Parts: sequence; structure tokens; C-alpha cells
Amino acid sequence: MEFESSEQYVDSLLDFIGSNELLHTLCGGVHVLDFFTRKPDLYTLVIAPEWRSFFRAHDIMDILDLLMREDLQMFDQRPESWREGPVPPETLLQYIKQIRKLSLRREHTPINRKDEKGSNGPKTTHTLARQVAVGMNVKKIHEVDNFCRYLDKLTTEIAELADQEITHLVDFGAGQNYLGRALASEPYNKHIIALESKQHNIEGARNWDVLAKLAPKQQIMRNKKEWRTQRDAMAEQGISEKEFSKLDLKGERGFHAEEPTQEEEPTQQATLKISNEGVGSIQYVEHYIKDGDLSRVVPQIVDQSVVREKVTSDLTSSTSAQSSSKQIPDNFVEGNLSLNSDIRALDPKLLVISLHSCGNLVHHGIRSLLLNPSVSAVALVGCCYNLITERLGPATYKLPSLRSNHPRLDSTSSSHDPHGFPMSSRLCNAQTATGKGLRLNITARMMAVQAPQNWGKKDSESFFKRHFYRALLQKMFMDKGVVQQPQVEDVQGNNGSPLGWSAGGGTAPIILGSLRKSCYTSFLTYVRGALEKLLLDPIRGPDFAAKMSGISDDEINRYEQEFKERGKELSVMWSLMAFSAGVIEAAIVVDRWLWLKEQDEVKEAWVEAVFEFKHSPRNLVVVGVKK
Repeated sequence: MEFESSEQYVDSLLDFIGSNELLHTLCGGVHVLDFFTRKPDLYTLVIAPEWRSFFRAHDIMDILDLLMREDLQMFDQRPESWREGPVPPETLLQYIKQIRKLSLRREHTPINRKDEKGSNGPKTTHTLARQVAVGMNVKKIHEVDNFCRYLDKLTTEIAELADQEITHLVDFGAGQNYLGRALASEPYNKHIIALESKQHNIEGARNWDVLAKLAPKQQIMRNKKEWRTQRDAMAEQGISEKEFSKLDLKGERGFHAEEPTQEEEPTQQATLKISNEGVGSIQYVEHYIKDGDLSRVVPQIVDQSVVREKVTSDLTSSTSAQSSSKQIPDNFVEGNLSLNSDIRALDPKLLVISLHSCGNLVHHGIRSLLLNPSVSAVALVGCCYNLITERLGPATYKLPSLRSNHPRLDSTSSSHDPHGFPMSSRLCNAQTATGKGLRLNITARMMAVQAPQNWGKKDSESFFKRHFYRALLQKMFMDKGVVQQPQVEDVQGNNGSPLGWSAGGGTAPIILGSLRKSCYTSFLTYVRGALEKLLLDPIRGPDFAAKMSGISDDEINRYEQEFKERGKELSVMWSLMAFSAGVIEAAIVVDRWLWLKEQDEVKEAWVEAVFEFKHSPRNLVVVGVKK
């Protein structure tokens, strides 16, 4: 055991993050876009000479093995060589040991339902039924299946721990409601409150419910002539009929939906999907989640058992007898039920859940435990750390002036967001080399979503090449006057963000986005593909044309040959950055756990892995149970 207590671990984590200069540089102080534009170059500036000598002698895949998989105890015997080359410097070994030691454990033990007690359903090994898994890829099926098992077990344990049964599971930012659909189906039979700020996500999720046997298939009535006209127009744009029919189903979960311009009006109806055959239910609630306050949501929650007994003309009843689909069962009811005291849940006991909530949405979910008497517990899995706001200082964007000069955006970028990182008093008051409070800029938080343990040889070569090409293109932009060379004082003042962002004196960064696969055949094809795209920019295209159109194939090839050997250096730097960021993710997750531990109202709080890391790297759930 590395640590005798959680307190000792937190002390060590904060001490390392707060004082280690190399970690600060690798996670938040450098960006690959500036790899070839800085003087002195980043690699020489950041990496110690003895480390550079070692890296030069070894293959990048061997270096990745050393960082994450090699048994470091073998070096205690002081071998003369390692993998037909020099042994790692002692300072490198100590750094690797420290990162490994402070990174959170990610091993996952699957829950077998025949061995574990669940509150409902048969106690047998269960995988998602085909109709429930509709729309999910392999990764999503793994996440939903394992999280459903975990939540089923957790609700039973909470009932024993807090001596009260959970009546509803509230899904923060339900999106397409993959998780809720599975939990409401056999064998779990849960009652789900699906919160979503985007109406098109709710409509899309309800369409998926049809195939999950949670709702009848609705007859689509349309003006056929008008519909054919729209379809033909889409076809001219290269959108197939299949894609056209699915446009309303698209959408992602997250907290960054457009904020309502006016106060939300209390709804007078409950949108329900409920079965008469004993399966669970889903109640959709459109709600912009701006904090953890659910005072507008709780009064809308209905008691499904009462609804079943009091099904009246207020609720549209339909069957699938007329449906041609064999997947849709009989005796389902759906519709908008008028809310009144007869059907409202009198004393709901809520478990707030979320699967891969973006940014601050996890913070809102955690705080809901204290802000709402009805919330008994929370269990949330986060992601997209780059979307978290900053509590202790102005936000640092990946690129300067990344957002337009909109008054509201200017005010939020300079404010101390109370909903941001860190949540806990412990991290807010931690003493670091840069002062009071632990700060993580957006570059550090972006690195925290990397998963270098999952990098294989083929995919590593692919994205190393992409990073190399993009960094080298930035060098060309600088040489041709499209962007300016970063100055030392600018780099220091910009808190580690890349400075080579401006094009033609504009205020927007040069963002290429995705290019055709054929563009990555060589650096020549990459540059030509990038310029083809950039020249189409209606605002900056003329500047790119004036400064870049005259570049020849020979000149582009000379760039590649001149910097080819340094491509490995960039790969080493990126690998060190991604590996080191394991402790950054640990700090973010630990901060959420610490906040729960600091609250008098919280009885228990813990963090554990709920997925296989190889399938889903953001696999840590934060759980809090109220007294």
C-alpha cells in the first residue's frame, strides 16, 4: 500500500502538483502548436539533457512502455542496458514513479448480477437487450450496461445505509437518454427523471424509446409533397434520405446549451412514458441546468403507481396493435398528463446520476445533494474537463481571444466563477508555488482527458503524425508572416497558451478542424489540403492567398525534410504531457470527493471505477450519500 490513509494521499498529491516545476510545464505550460516556433525550442528548454540522450536512443513505443507499463523495480538491480539501449536516468525513473504513485487506480471489477444483490429483476448475468441498445456503439453499450448494474446495486445499498428507498433516478443532462432507457427497462425497472435543456434531444430520446419498448410507435403525418421537396433539397447538399430522417435525433449532452433569455415558466404538464406491464418509466423534464437547484423540477415529479391507478382521458392510451413493428408491445400509455396534487409524488427520494457529464454539470449534480431536501444521494461520472470553468481566477483559453468580443463572454472570462474548479475548501486554500489555491488552466485540463495507456502502435503513429504536421504548418505560417513568433514575455504572461494564433491581424485562431484522410499521406498533401480549406474562409481567405498561395511543392518538402528528425521529439513531449496529466485528472476528481467530505450533511462519499479503462478512460464515479 502506497499510502496509509486518504489524507496522506491528498497531502502528497497537492504537494506534488503545487511544487513540481516540470509538471507545471508539461501540463499547462506548453502547447504543441508552438513546438517549432519557440526559441529556444521547447524540447531543449523543457527536457533535461540526460533525458534527451535516453529518449534519442529508444523507440517511442518503448518509451511509452517505460512510462506506463514497465516494472520499475528491475532498475533497482542497476542493469547495464535496457531494451538494447541505455538505462533510464535516475531522475526520469523518480518522476515516473511519482506520477504512477499519485494517479488514481482505474481497475474495474464487473458486477455479476447473480452474485450481487440488486433491488429488482432476476439475479442473472445481464446484457442490454437489442431494442434497448439501439443507437449505441460498443463503447456506449459497455458504459450503460456496467453503470446500470452499478446503480442497481447502489440503490439497494443506499436503502440499507440511509434506511430509505430511492424512488426516482434523476439523470442530469440526459441527452439521448441511453442510460435512462436501459434503467427503465427490464431487469432494472427504475423510474427515471430525464433532465435535458435541449428540446431536440428530448424528442430524439423519445423516438429511441419506441424501439426500447417504452412507448408505442407514433404515426407520422406529413405533407408528402412538401416533405419530398425538403428531401430533394437535402440530396443536392449530399445528405442522404436516411440522414435526413435522422436529423432530429442528433445532439450531445452537456451544460453548454444556450442559456434561456427569460425565466423558465413552471410547466403544467408531465411528459410521460409509462407501461402497464410492470416495467419502469421515464418522465422527461426540459430544464436548463445552471446550478444544483431542482426546486422547479421536484414539483413536476409524478407518482407512477398513482398514475397507473388513475389513468384517465387526460392520458392518451394507445396500443401497438396497429403497428407493423414486432418490437413494440401492447398496452403502453403515453402523453402529457396534467399536473395536480393527485398525481404528484408526495415525498420523492432522489438519486442524481449522470454518465459523462460535460464540464460544470458534475459540479451542479454534486451540489444538488445539499440544495434539495429530496435528493438522497448522487452518483456522477464526469468528462470534458476542458469545459470546467475556473473559480480562483480569470479563465485561460487554449487560444487567446478564442471567443468573440461579446459583452457577456467578456464578463464571464474575467469573473471568478463560483461553480468552477476547485469546489473544495481544501484545494481553494492549498499553498502552491504560485500562491494560495490550486489552479489548472485549460491546457492542463485538456491534457487530463488523454488516455495514453490505450495508445497502440498504429493509432499512436497516426496522431503523432497529425501533431507533427500541424506544428510544422504553424512554423510555415510564422515564416510566411501569417502569425507572429511568440515572444518570451508574451508566453510568460499568457499562462502557457500558444501564441501563434492570429491570422492577418484578426481575432480568431487558425482552426483547421478535420481534413480528408488522404491529406495525411504526406506533409505535402496535408499542406495542400489545409490551404484548400483555409482559402475558402470568406474573411481571412485573401490573407492566406496572399501569403501562402505561392509556396511550391519543393519548399513544402524541404520543410518536412528539415524537421523530420524532430518529429520524434514532439512525440516524446506529447507522451510525457499525456502521461503526467494523470495527476491532473486525479486532482479534479479528488476535489469533488473532498467537497462531499467537507459537508456535514454527507454521511458517506467515495470514488471508484465503473468501466474498463480500455473501453472508457473516464471511468470514475463520484458518489455521495446524505445523512
